Amino acid sequence: QVQLVESGGGLVQVGGSLRLSCAASGRTLTNSFMGWFRQAPGKERDFVAAIRWSGGSTYYADSVKGRFTISRGNAKNTVYLQMNSLKPEDTAVYYCAAGYSVGSRWSSRYGYDYWGQGTQVTVSS
Repeated sequence: QVQLVESGGGLVQVGGSLRLSCAASGRTLTNSFMGWFRQAPGKERDFVAAIRWSGGSTYYADSVKGRFTISRGNAKNTVYLQMNSLKPEDTAVYYCAAGYSVGSRWSSRYGYDYWGQGTQVTVSS
């Protein structure tokens, strides 16, 4: 079992920045993928970014490429999502996820086994 707790969401103006954190506890993250997804009201939960824990390979949705950065923290079992140049369309609840059999499904929510409760990000214009 893995427990995931997100933090760092909030209200920010267009063009601003936020850094989300995801603290994991329980099972080791070795051999896992860690992902960030987001869900706006009335919409599907969409892929944002993912990182392969061993090796550090990163993957991004086209909509956030060049603006968002996913990284592993120096603290054990922590993943960050640095979000810059925020736009109103980035407004959503952001979820952290962990998966151990992700393979090529790193952009699919079905590839992940564990989810956090989410943190709200609101970008005002």
